[in-house]
Amino acid sequence: MSKTKERVSPASAHGIPPQGQVAGPVAPPRVSARRRRPGVIALSLALIAAGGAGVAVLVLQVGHRTQVVTVVREVQVGQVLTERDLGKASVALDPAVKAVRADDLDSVVGKRAAVELTPGSLLAPSQVTKDSLVRPGEQVVPIGLKPEQVPATSLVPGQKVRLVHVPAQDETDTGRSSADPPQTLAGRVVKASHAAPGTGVVVVDVATSADDGPMVAAWVSADTLRLVLDAPDGS
Repeated sequence: MSKTKERVSPASAHGIPPQGQVAGPVAPPRVSARRRRPGVIALSLALIAAGGAGVAVLVLQVGHRTQVVTVVREVQVGQVLTERDLGKASVALDPAVKAVRADDLDSVVGKRAAVELTPGSLLAPSQVTKDSLVRPGEQVVPIGLKPEQVPATSLVPGQKVRLVHVPAQDETDTGRSSADPPQTLAGRVVKASHAAPGTGVVVVDVATSADDGPMVAAWVSADTLRLVLDAPDGS
């Protein structure tokens, strides 16, 4: 019995239909439909809405800015404010922050600083006052202090001081013994100048009672007055 070899064409061996034969239709791959979860969709929509609201609030806050008065130069307590001491700035102001509006700048020029003002800060209405450091019934006496008599602590307006009478070596104070404490008077700094070039003398305007003013002036003239700083609380 003879064996017949089955011939297989190369095209059939590689899955290619032989000539004259038409390949059958190819079925598309099945794609399983994803189940939509209502909870996830609702959460996504909520996050989108919250993000949009946050952006809207941020835009409103950035867009709503207020023109306010700022401090551009250092101002000591009691010093009169000038236009050169102040500036203007546009800021997003918190309602809890009290600041002088830029439109009211002219109303604070000419007033005195109630506290020490530092550059870069906003000016608050409570930081200025129209009251003078010289009160009714007081006099201002200028006192020249030599370099060795000037305190290392800066003299600022409103600072309380004691005016001490130190008798000269050849001066005899009748009625007082060497054991008695020196005579002192209360005073308050109104203004202090910078040290004079060459001499270093600092002139301090001190307010004292009208009754003590002439005596203080006599001490200054006789060079028998010394200035002592009081404690911050005035005690």
